[in-house]
Amino acid sequence: MSDLAANLSCNPTLADPPPSSREYHVAVEGQDRNPGTATQPLRSIAKAAGLARPGDTVTVHAGTYREEINPPLGGESADRRITFRAASGEHVEIKGSEVVKGWEHVQNDTWRVVLPNSYFGDFNPYADPIRGDWFDDRGRKHHTGAVYLRGHWLVEAVTREDVLAPAGKRKILYTQSFPPSEYLMNVAWFAPGGATDAKVWASSFAANRGVELADYKHKEESGECIGWIRDGDWVKYERVDLGTDCQRIEVMACSNVRYGGVIEIRLDDRDGKLLGTCEVAHTDGWQNWKTQTAQIETIGGLNDICLVFTNPPDREVEVPVDNDLWYAEVDEQNTTIWAQFKDADPNASEVEINVRQSIIYPRQTGINYITVSGFKMAHAATNWAPPTAEQVGLIGTNWSKGWVIENNEIAYSVCTGITLGKHGDLHDNTSADSAEGYVKTIEIAYEDYGWSRENIGGHVVRNNRISHCEMAGLAGSLGCIFSEVTDNLVHDVHVRGLFSGAEMAGIKFHGAIDTLIARNQIRNTACGLWLDWMAQGTRVTRNLFHDNGHDIFFEVNHGPFVVDNNLFLSEVNVWNWSRGGAYAHNLFAGRMCYQHDVGRETPYLKAHSTEVAGIEGLVPLGDDKFFNNIFLGGNGLAEMGDEQLECLMAGNVFYGGAEPSPYESRPTVFDQQPGYGLDISADNIQLTINLNKSRLQASRRLVSTDVLGQAVTPRLSYLDYDGSYLKIERDYFDHKFDQADPGPGPFADIDQMSRFNITRLPV
Repeated sequence: MSDLAANLSCNPTLADPPPSSREYHVAVEGQDRNPGTATQPLRSIAKAAGLARPGDTVTVHAGTYREEINPPLGGESADRRITFRAASGEHVEIKGSEVVKGWEHVQNDTWRVVLPNSYFGDFNPYADPIRGDWFDDRGRKHHTGAVYLRGHWLVEAVTREDVLAPAGKRKILYTQSFPPSEYLMNVAWFAPGGATDAKVWASSFAANRGVELADYKHKEESGECIGWIRDGDWVKYERVDLGTDCQRIEVMACSNVRYGGVIEIRLDDRDGKLLGTCEVAHTDGWQNWKTQTAQIETIGGLNDICLVFTNPPDREVEVPVDNDLWYAEVDEQNTTIWAQFKDADPNASEVEINVRQSIIYPRQTGINYITVSGFKMAHAATNWAPPTAEQVGLIGTNWSKGWVIENNEIAYSVCTGITLGKHGDLHDNTSADSAEGYVKTIEIAYEDYGWSRENIGGHVVRNNRISHCEMAGLAGSLGCIFSEVTDNLVHDVHVRGLFSGAEMAGIKFHGAIDTLIARNQIRNTACGLWLDWMAQGTRVTRNLFHDNGHDIFFEVNHGPFVVDNNLFLSEVNVWNWSRGGAYAHNLFAGRMCYQHDVGRETPYLKAHSTEVAGIEGLVPLGDDKFFNNIFLGGNGLAEMGDEQLECLMAGNVFYGGAEPSPYESRPTVFDQQPGYGLDISADNIQLTINLNKSRLQASRRLVSTDVLGQAVTPRLSYLDYDGSYLKIERDYFDHKFDQADPGPGPFADIDQMSRFNITRLPV
């Protein structure tokens, strides 16, 4: 047993069952015909779940259990709940997989097993394609099935031929497709023949579709550019002087999406003769400008020119694969699985395959007040869990109230680990991937399915280790309201990247109303924390983010939400498409990215309620507050200076080229870096940062509800997640700040030490 498993197997937060309650025991040597006593235990957890009543406890003893638990009944209240727990000091595993023998060698490192479809019962994950709103299959099929060798999963191959080849480190091909809703680029000007003295400003178009004017900031020039450009948008310019025998056009453009976009240069109008194309590559920023060159058919004189913007063409992309591959085919009678096992005999090693969609998940809604504690749970054939459909996880609450999920190890869910999610209905996955579709989902949830504090949410997810999920470690649409997510370790989420979409994150919440996200460690994920729509009354505090694609993404929220005392240590810290956020005493070691969002109107709510107060778009951005933060390089807050809604900023410190915003009148700025470093070992993470508090003196004050004021759109004050008065007077370690001068950043004692042990959970 690993040290982590030993630590998680006990449950110090649960008291012994009260005398009036019944305790059912489950053991691998038990029988389901037994009464479930300590001396005559049951064999299956599912049997115990069928017997348990409010106030009862199901205690599971050491061993491996391969089953799916569908609790038919929940508790009556927080004090009369149904508890499922591992016996104290005992290691209990629950798996959604089965061990499979009978593999036949085919060729090279490839083996095959043939199973009758009856083996899977009503659910065959190898015939269950991954699908749903906002899912991008990247041009190939994916299934919820999986094959595991010694507990770790293999990679699903694109074709049977791929898996018949010799195993080993190699690259596999799939088609990369691009979502039509993604912004592609900004364009400042173009110059026929490369003559910059003849440049045509992009804002001088005579006609257009879709684009909008935006600020153009460059070290040598400024003005207006065109931006928010999507696939199919175009601009037309009349009587452009192409000179004599023009053969190229230079374009000043930029893009902050991975694959950029393409500019088609056409004669006369959008459907006119194609003269040439210009591919705009990713330039790592929406104001990081680069001159691009398009070779065109020779032409001269005065002509009308149309620039048509398109996605890059679908392309074959190579992805390095260290894992062995598997592939499955299902006919009317059998499921055949081919798999590579390099240096292993699958009949002598433990090879498992997914056979169950979930491990603990009620198949009906309203199963309230359940506690799940102390288990190791793995191997679930979960499907894509968008915000507009039922969200099935390895463990999930299914539109219920008052669950406690604590002290568990949760791993290897094909899509999602824990779901605090939406109910299912006839509208699932019918939103047409649109904002309007999700607004309708919210209306239906409120009017028809009881979306309110009284009925839904209020969950506690604490002290879990969540890993190896390819959509999200923890997800919840609407069902996450009024919850607490604390002291969890979330890692290795969406690291294979074989499919994509708009839901991949360590934690992905829609509608995190009055929700606390605190003291979590999130690492090695595509996005650490993604708060999408209606993050209102949310508090994100004392979390450690590192080695993520980006640490936190706020998408189309109106606030108020509070982000304080966090360590953001990845290359990209905050990706902000929202307004109404307050950021205080954070340490930012990377870049800040800001983007307007047009075309989407999203809800804001009445205070501490699920009732929609209004719907509004997010142009302009702004209305953000930054107090007492430290920026270690990156771009700082320079891009926050030109928004139309006023921002409040004071007491921030900028190092190593990070720039303050014009909104801050007296920032503290140092040209050099302060000797920053991060040391990660097997069981510890230490941050070294040499700051001298005597150099950071300023007239700072404690950040509070009074200091922050109100978020503009909902006209609500910044309060703590529980609705109480907010006063940020404690740091990352829960040490108290100096009340007279709290200093910058998340460490109250930064003047006394420079090396901090910042590990949250065992790693």
